[in-house]
Parts: sequence; structure tokens; C-alpha cells
Amino acid sequence: MKKLALLIFVCSTIALFSQNDKALVEETISKSNIEGHIYFLSDDLLKGRETGTPENKIAAAYLANAFRGYGVKPNPKTGTYYQKVLLEKKNPPMLRVTLNGTATKHAVAMAAEEIRYTGDAVFVGFGLEEDYKGKDVKGKVVLVEAGSASVKDTQGAFGLIQKKQAAAEKAGAIGIVELIDVPEQIWSFIDHNFNAPSLEIAAPKNSSETAKIPYVWVKDSNGTMLNSIESQKKNALALSLSASKKTEVVSQNVIGVVEGTDPNLKNEYIIYSAHYDHVGIGTPDTTGDTIYNGARDNAVGTTTVLSMAENLAKYPTKRSALFILFTGEEKGLLGSQFYVENPVLPLEQMVYCFNSDNGGYNDTTKATIIGLPRTTAETHIKNAVSTFGLTAIDDPAPEQGLFDRSDNVHFAKKGIPAPTFSMGFTSFDGEVTKYYHRPGDHADSMDFDYLTKFFRAYVMSGRLIGNDPNTPRWTAGDVYEAAAKTLYGY
Repeated sequence: MKKLALLIFVCSTIALFSQNDKALVEETISKSNIEGHIYFLSDDLLKGRETGTPENKIAAAYLANAFRGYGVKPNPKTGTYYQKVLLEKKNPPMLRVTLNGTATKHAVAMAAEEIRYTGDAVFVGFGLEEDYKGKDVKGKVVLVEAGSASVKDTQGAFGLIQKKQAAAEKAGAIGIVELIDVPEQIWSFIDHNFNAPSLEIAAPKNSSETAKIPYVWVKDSNGTMLNSIESQKKNALALSLSASKKTEVVSQNVIGVVEGTDPNLKNEYIIYSAHYDHVGIGTPDTTGDTIYNGARDNAVGTTTVLSMAENLAKYPTKRSALFILFTGEEKGLLGSQFYVENPVLPLEQMVYCFNSDNGGYNDTTKATIIGLPRTTAETHIKNAVSTFGLTAIDDPAPEQGLFDRSDNVHFAKKGIPAPTFSMGFTSFDGEVTKYYHRPGDHADSMDFDYLTKFFRAYVMSGRLIGNDPNTPRWTAGDVYEAAAKTLYGY
């Protein structure tokens, strides 16, 4: 009987704390506040919040002032709410490709080292090391087919670039032209990212970078060019590629801290993170709209972190909280990469990174958590989400590689458990992609009743994890568990 009474007491206590947390969450998160943040961040005034622009800085100032207004403490290293992120802007190179007398209309430089070449090009299949056997490519540019025998998707082809560069250099080739057949929408995204000015983290002064051979993608609709070169003994190529010019760009991560209430657990931090940048101005849609507003991606994610900050500034958890809003995610996860290389607090004190990023949604009964079963906080997240009438599900589209496409991955690689909390989607379908990196991603096309539940679920999740006496970890056997053992020493 004593054991039964104790069990009833423990269950009742947990239920009471859960009810109290629910009330605290509902007190600070309102539909009107959510709308205010998202409508401002995705307003045309901010021109898509592209990293390095004045409009991106306006967004950063808005976020910093929100932290200040909530009573969140600033970045402990600077005394401000900013972390300066030093970047280099690369202007796109001049690129011309003529194959067998025909100038290509669609080409991008994936590695823009200067070259001027006119002569025969050697076709070497997929361009992997075994494809060079018996072929003399020394001093020549090679033509290759995108991907491999087992890799047919665009993302997979991108992932093979360095491997193909290494194989070509080893064989003595001086450049690569890869023919890739991709849908128009994906090519538009590639073109926007590689034929527009790009950003990268600035190399330390006096550092020497190893040049890599030029690598060019040419859009080959339906494999027409590939079929042509395979049928010819010789292929004439003229390739002209100028070097990229670099200029310094200064951007900023936005950072705040709330100290925990427990004398011991306050030395452990949960990171609440999202990126606030978007892709700026681009190709117009059918209405002529050129501003990629980024309401879903990622004014929503940014607002989850603001919601968490407002709640914890008023009602702290036992663990401390570090809020980081990243710049440069759309430029290659640059803000988060810069942060893990320059942390403002020791990484070994960061026991969890609760990231929020979004493309779109197609199911307003759910919250999709990328990596849900990969950490021991899974039950807390499921319970928090269900508290507000939603269902938590894991990544329904693993083929998209979403876990490794947001800022959480840099923390995961360091060993910090780091899932991503996203709006509900059950497949990466047209309802999601019609807004993803498109001018139509406006605030007024969103369901704010659903978003109110979504934000409350995120904040409730954070509260449960922040108050749990047990430190969250990777699920046993996870690919990042070894890194965690190194970081935390267990």
C-alpha cells in the first residue's frame, strides 16, 4: 500500500507540474504577439532578410530589442545582444561553356578557380576514381555524368563533388564539366545560389587556402548532351571561367541568456536556436513578386525562440537557457558554423540544442520534429505537443536529409543532442514546396490558430526538458553519441 501511495503521489506531482507549466506557457504566448513578430519579419520592408544586407541588420536589431524588452541578458562576451560574424562575399565569376560548337545556356561554377581552356574534352563516365583507368586526361578538362550508378538525386550529386575533384586531380585533369539533369524548379534554386553573390566564413588572416580545380555544372535536360557526347569519339570544349572577387561582409548572430534557478542545474544550458535570415530578392513569380519574404522559412522558427525567451525571462527553468538566432543559414549554415567555432560559453555546458526551422506545412494536427527519437527528450516533446492538441511525429521524408540541412547539425557534430522542431508535414509535397524559397511565402497565407498551438508546444517542450533532473542525451547508438562522449567525458 505504501508503494502504491507513493506512486500515486509521484504521478499527481508530475501532473500538477505539467498543469502549472501549461498555464505559464499560455500566459506568455498569444496569437497577437505571434502575428506581430511574423508579420514584421516577413514584411516587404525587409526585402527577404538576405545575409549581409541592411534589411538583415534591421531584423537583427528587432530581435535584439525583443530580448532586451523581455529582460533577457545579453551575450556575456560582448555585453550586447550581438555576435559579430565575419564573412567574405564572393561575386559570381564570368562563366562560358561551349560544347561541340553549341554555347550552353544554363551553367554554374561549383568551384570557381580561374581557367581558359580550348581543346578536346575527355568523357570519363561518372568521374569517380575507377572511371579514369586507361584514359589519358593529363592537362585536359573532363566531362562527367552527375551522380553515380547508385546516386541519382541532385543532393547526392552535390555530395560527390569533392570526391570527383580529388579523382580528377589525381589523374592529372585540370577541370570538370558535369552534366546534370534536374527539374526547372531545382535548377532555379541552384542558379540563384551559385550565379548570385555568395558568402562564406572569412578565412583567418595569413591563412593559405588550397586551390581546387574548376568544377562546373551544366543543366542537361533529359540527358540530351550526355547522349550526344557518348556517341562521339571526340568532344570539343571551350571553357572560360574567371576567379571570384572577394569583399569583407560583417553580419551578426543575435544572442541572449537566461540563468536557471537550480544551484547545480543552472550550469547546464539548453540552446534555443533558429535562423532569422532568408534568401532576399530573386526571380519573380507569375504575379511579378520578387521578394522572398520567408514567413515560414524562417520567421516562424525565429518566433519560436522569441516565444521561449519571453516565457523563460519571466518564469525560468532549473537549467539555464542560451538563445541564438543565426545569420547566414541560407548561405550554407554559416552563422551556426561560426558560432560553434567561436562559442560565447563553453560547449560542454550546452546539454541540448532545440532548433526550429521550417519550409512549410501540410498537416495542422501535427508538429514534425526532425530527429525526434534520436534523443532521450522524446517523451517530453511528445507530451508537450499533445498538451496543446497536436501530435509529434518524426521526419516523414528522410530522403531529404533535413537533419543535416539546418543549423542543428553543427551542434550535433560537436556531440550536443540537437533535433529540429518544425511545423507539421507528413511528406515533402507540393503544399510545402510551393512556398519553400518562393516569393509567395507571406504571413497572410498562414494559419495562426495552428501556429499558436505550435509555439506553445515548443515552449512547453523546453520547459519540461529544462526542469528534468536527468540531463538529456543522444539515444544509445546514435551516430553522434561518440562525439558526445568526447565532449562531455562520459
